[in-house]
Amino acid sequence: MANEIKLSNIAHSFGDETVIKEVNLTVEQGEIFGLLGPSGAGKTTLVKIIVGILNPSEGEAYVQGTKMPSLKQMREIGFMAQSDALYMELSAKENLDFFGAIYGLSPSDRKRRIAEALNVVDLGNHIDKPVDKFSGGMKRRLSLAAAILHEPKVLILDEPTVGIDPVLRQSIWKELNYLKEKGTTIIVTTHVMDEADKCDRLALLRDGYVIAQGSPEQLKQEINAASIEEAFLYYGGARQ
Repeated sequence: MANEIKLSNIAHSFGDETVIKEVNLTVEQGEIFGLLGPSGAGKTTLVKIIVGILNPSEGEAYVQGTKMPSLKQMREIGFMAQSDALYMELSAKENLDFFGAIYGLSPSDRKRRIAEALNVVDLGNHIDKPVDKFSGGMKRRLSLAAAILHEPKVLILDEPTVGIDPVLRQSIWKELNYLKEKGTTIIVTTHVMDEADKCDRLALLRDGYVIAQGSPEQLKQEINAASIEEAFLYYGGARQ
């Protein structure tokens, strides 16, 4: 397996506040890698550094061998932010058509991929509805469709299932595993423990530090924990 993503000695500050501290991790090609931690742990800042939206104060981030930030590489990444970057006055189809054009998809490819992506997130019946008529959960699902539209090799999802019902959440994880089997490398941030268990490997974040890394089973077995939540509490306490 090749390293798709590599972070070396990453630190980042906003003014006097350091929110990421001494982060080193690698994500392998074709795995689902979870960043697990509470609000304020630094998950969103870390994924923004990986995507290239933020330049780290210290250290280096590489995606597919390219040092970030890189505009060229950013076009190859699918990114779903915590806040929905959608045009409210446009329909679901018009939003995805716009994003498809930005990604350089041909009109015929856009038509095909819009139908496929909307099917994945169960919005096929709402293709012509203006987004300002969507519920919060529907907007999250459309944001996910936009992120996977161009079939990226690297997919980064920041809290992708917030506000989504359990049945659709299961469907989305099924799709993520399908994308993984096709070779897509996926990073998911979450604070939901049962979602963390679905990842191939995890980095546990607290106060800007990676306090532990490994597969969910490894992290539990190392300390004989019954759950990821128990493991997180243990490693978090050990850091203090």
